[in-house]
Amino acid sequence: MSSKPDKEQTPNMIDVLLSRKKIDLKIDATLLIKNVQDRVNNALEKGYQYTRVIDSSEKFLRKNVFEQIDMAVLYVDIVGSTKMSMTLPPNKLSIMISSFSQEMSYVIEQFGGYVLKFVGDAVIGYFIENETNQIPAVYNVIGCADSMIKVVKQGITPILAEKIGLSEISIKIGIDFGKNVVVRYGADEKKAYVDLLGPTMNVASKIQNLAKPDQIIVGQDIYDKLDPYMQEFFSDMTDELTYPLQHYSDDRDKTYCVYRYKYQ
Repeated sequence: MSSKPDKEQTPNMIDVLLSRKKIDLKIDATLLIKNVQDRVNNALEKGYQYTRVIDSSEKFLRKNVFEQIDMAVLYVDIVGSTKMSMTLPPNKLSIMISSFSQEMSYVIEQFGGYVLKFVGDAVIGYFIENETNQIPAVYNVIGCADSMIKVVKQGITPILAEKIGLSEISIKIGIDFGKNVVVRYGADEKKAYVDLLGPTMNVASKIQNLAKPDQIIVGQDIYDKLDPYMQEFFSDMTDELTYPLQHYSDDRDKTYCVYRYKYQ
């Protein structure tokens, strides 16, 4: 493999990640897209009900209440969803949002992550550091983000365009890494609401809002954990920001950099 990625071709991020880490991760991109298309078709034609995908997250969080945990956090949502909500019939809009949210959730699970929650048309996922001996969280989350864009472009958009005349769907993704604390709102260990709080959650949300359609943006704490070869897939966009990104640090004068994935 060359020392730097080929800028003339769009790389298959899954293949790149696995070759760098010498891991056999069972993710078949072609089958992934086909399964997406089948589920979305069924949802449109038969009212297909997706299975619940956040149970594993709730189980993990309840087991680790009040713990501080190193993790990568991913935010993904649809570009222009407000306009869609005013132009699509409610039943078609609900199927579109539900299909998108659930398919993004499935991709998160494919890459070893947890689905934290749905917020409108946004999906929030997290990837625990050192929970698996296979791929570090930062590589899993980047592979996940890249696959999300492919799933939307090749799996969801063609079906929705054919069935309900929807124009191309675009998404934007923000990712950051750091410590977050598991919180529980209430004393009931089994039923009280559990969530994550921390600067990583805030930064991932903020940089996701900076992304353009079909763009992945990562925070410096993600970038710094990548090996030099993988860092070549990203370009520093910090100087393009109107205001410096606020980020918790012992050094208040330090600028927290953000990077865009080059190949979208």
